[in-house]
Amino acid sequence: MERRARDPDLLDALDAHDGVSFEGEVWRIVREEREPLEGYPSRARWDPGTFDVLSTSLEREGALEEIHFHLSRQPVFPSKVRSVLHRILVRTQRTLRIADLAALEALGVSPETYGSLSYERTQEIGDAAAFLGFDGILAPSARWPCQNLVLFTELFTPADLRVVNSEPVDWADWRTRRNELRRTNDR
Repeated sequence: MERRARDPDLLDALDAHDGVSFEGEVWRIVREEREPLEGYPSRARWDPGTFDVLSTSLEREGALEEIHFHLSRQPVFPSKVRSVLHRILVRTQRTLRIADLAALEALGVSPETYGSLSYERTQEIGDAAAFLGFDGILAPSARWPCQNLVLFTELFTPADLRVVNSEPVDWADWRTRRNELRRTNDR
């Protein structure tokens, strides 16, 4: 992958942030055979594919909705994929906090297209944040009303991450619960 020059205005904007520490639980879904604390270069929203990340959500439903969205993009929802939801305790030291859609917009991300699969600007932000020494990004979820925490795994030790519990995901049950939650929230 060819690396482009980093946007100096973006670097200045991110460098103005001190970063926050976070200590608490997050949720992560991986396939059954995958180690839940193993990162990989996913080329997703905050990762240009040049470093390993762990994508997590501060809410259980946020993690479920994110993975469900991606599985649903396939012509037929995969019936043989076995997903496991992990609750993980995490401790960060210097995380870039992007509080809301207005803060994203100030960094050049359109709130109208944030939920799309157009990741170019958010990947630039992730790359710049990693370059500046942030250990991750705390940002609004594009799929659920909550915050997601993306961890740059090379900056973490085993003491910083611990799986608390794990449970298999029943996607049919999740779709039913998700629809009920949405009806409740629409009232």
